Amino acid sequence: MAFEVSAEDQDRQLTLIDEDGNEELFEVLFTFHSDNNDKSYILLYPAAVEDDDEIEVQAFSYDADEDGDVTSSDLHEITSDAEWDMVQGVLNTFLEDDRLSGEDSAE
Repeated sequence: MAFEVSAEDQDRQLTLIDEDGNEELFEVLFTFHSDNNDKSYILLYPAAVEDDDEIEVQAFSYDADEDGDVTSSDLHEITSDAEWDMVQGVLNTFLEDDRLSGEDSAE
């Protein structure tokens, strides 16, 4: 499975509103397109996270507008186990590959 992490994702944010009407700002971790599902996916994490905090990544499929922009109304919940497994696999690859995640392996 091939995926490409968009460099434009860095420093992008989305505001999500929960079922109680609370707004929370999220940073875009990365986006990718799955040729198998012919869908695009976005992975987000809360913007208010400290460097040493454990973060909970949220994933959605999305439909971008003609300019490639995404708003919270363009996000769709992932409902199938197969899709979740695929997204988890891409996230794990991202986290394990220092070139993608931006981690410096020369410490």
